[in-house]
Amino acid sequence: MIEDALKTDARLIGMVQPNAIPGREGSGLHTIGCAGRITQFSETEDGRYMITLGGVSRFRVVKEVEGFSPYRKCDVSWDGFERDLGDEEGDDGFHRKPFLDLLGRYFETRGLSADWSTLKEADDELLINSLSMMLDLDPEDKQALLEAPSLETRRETLVTLIEYAMRGGQDEGMMQ
Repeated sequence: MIEDALKTDARLIGMVQPNAIPGREGSGLHTIGCAGRITQFSETEDGRYMITLGGVSRFRVVKEVEGFSPYRKCDVSWDGFERDLGDEEGDDGFHRKPFLDLLGRYFETRGLSADWSTLKEADDELLINSLSMMLDLDPEDKQALLEAPSLETRRETLVTLIEYAMRGGQDEGMMQ
């Protein structure tokens, strides 16, 4: 797959999370994935590749393409994700200090550390999107963040997931 992608000008790879439905044989795919451009790669001595992908845009899987390749291929639609290619998205409802306070409590309960000066200086979109990718969340939660139609919705979902995790996944008292 890597070699095939490197032969193209765009060097794109689509990442789509499996959608395992209990009681159903096999594993389907979620309908929304993200395309990444190979920005760096190196080959290891044992023939594996170490790659860096730069996110380009989300897409919707239209159908899986049948074929004999050793990896899955899909026809995709980019419709509805034009914002991904445009200017930086804003979130008028974002209040940075309360968000960072919540994030600090979350990191403390998880025993995590962070470069707080970098977090405080990051643009809103970069901060929310980076945390959505890097925090240790369940795959279905990360899928919900990927599918959020706007930065505001993604931030609201992220806050809900952080608050839920701090409650231990229960409706019990907040972990401190």
